[in-house]
Formats: sequence, C-alpha cells, structure tokens
Amino acid sequence: MSQPAGSLRTVLRGLPVLVGAAPEFDPAQAPDDPVDLFVEWLLHAVDSGVAEPHAMTLSTVHAGGDRARPGARVLILKDVDAAGWHFAVSSASRKGAELARNPAVALTFYWAALGRQIRIEGVALPDPPEVTAADFQARSEGARAMVLTGRQSEPYCDPAEIDEALAKAHLEHERSPALVPVEWASYAVRADSVEFWQSDTVRRHRRLRYERAGARWATTLLWP
Repeated sequence: MSQPAGSLRTVLRGLPVLVGAAPEFDPAQAPDDPVDLFVEWLLHAVDSGVAEPHAMTLSTVHAGGDRARPGARVLILKDVDAAGWHFAVSSASRKGAELARNPAVALTFYWAALGRQIRIEGVALPDPPEVTAADFQARSEGARAMVLTGRQSEPYCDPAEIDEALAKAHLEHERSPALVPVEWASYAVRADSVEFWQSDTVRRHRRLRYERAGARWATTLLWP
C-alpha cells in the first residue's frame, strides 16, 4: 500500500537521534597518535556492550565510464597497529577489483549507543603474505569455504550452483587444510587523516581531526 506523499518524510523527521549515552571526551587530553585514541574508543565500545563494534564501512572508488563513483559496504576490522587499520577481502570481488585499480579508501565507524563516529581516509596497502595467510586461517570453516569457491560477487541463477561450489570447496579444504587461496588479500589502511566525532544533543558536537604531517600528526578542532 502506497503512503500519502510526504508521510515518510514526516516519519523520518519524527525519529529520535543522538540518544546514545555520550562518554566524556576532552580533545585537549587526546594522545599524539590517532591509533592510540582509536583503540581507546574501540575498547570502550567493547566494554559498553556495543554490538559488533568492529564493524566498519569501507568506501572504495569504482571507475564507471567517464566518471569515478564511490562504493561502500560493511566489513570487519581485523587489527589496528603501526601499519594501519587491517581488513581482508577477496580480490575476485568488486571491492577487491576496485582496490587493485585505486587503493584510496575511507573507513567509517559509528556507534550510535555511544554517540561516537570515527572517519579514516588513506591508502590500502597489501599486508605481508604471512599476515594474509594467518588472517585466512583464522576464519571459520564456512567462511573459508565460501572464499575457496572463488566466485564472490558473481551473478547466479540457481541456489544449487552455490551448494555445488561449496561442496567442492569443503572437500578442497579437507584435503589441504593449510591452503590459502590466491584471491585472498589482507590490507592495512595507512591513514592520512582520522576524525573523531562525539555527539551532543544540542548539536555542539566535538570533532577532532588528525592529519599526517611527515612522521608526526597535526590535530585540528573542527566546527560542529
């Protein structure tokens, strides 16, 4: 049943926003390295019981015709260290192909329950082979089998195609438990900028942006 014109806008306008229990955040006390502050915020989200706090939106660039278009999807953060923010994908997927053509990416974390958002922009650099192998081996059996089909993002007509491909993949995995498919790729995002956003109910949000300046980071307070 169709809704009267404008009714959805009214419904959306009436939904509550910024209802999370915002923790204290004093930008003046922020550490020199954004990785340290990110880990602090992430562990606070974990301790606060935020569902899937390691879920993030990965944005890549798709070259379509005469113009570049962004594409986004939600992935899981695997680690954060001096090399950057780590994630893994299949190179056979659309996001894998986009990363191969253009490594510029953006990551977005949003924890509504805490009124916090983190935006990261940078370049996705391939991890060493041993990191990629360890990441793949740490995945669940079902997740590994799906990658071993080598067909992520391809179209299909019949669910039986997936059943058959998975059966072959499980058999392949049983025969070679240490197998790591060539399609699997782990990346570390070397950030150029990282922004931390803390919400405020009267919209006086606190925003702190880190920007890489050689071997150091420069920080800037941003207008809400």
